[in-house]
Amino acid sequence: MSWDNATLIILATFGCTTLLLTQIAEVLSKLPEIIRAWHEVRRALQARSDAPSPQEADESSNITSRGNAQDDRHHA
Repeated sequence: MSWDNATLIILATFGCTTLLLTQIAEVLSKLPEIIRAWHEVRRALQARSDAPSPQEADESSNITSRGNAQDDRHHA
């Protein structure tokens, strides 16, 4: 092995190591933002599953309005 080959191998190794560390640092710097976004998505999904569907909301409003109409007739 000549000095030229050894020098190229060392430079390539340091270059790859630097690239790898830079990429890891970039991912770690964005991790808090990714976690916040994930929590927001989970909250939105939970809120959507907790809220009644439009069909259920229509049915409950129809039941309530019918119940009020019957109460009005009994009081008249």
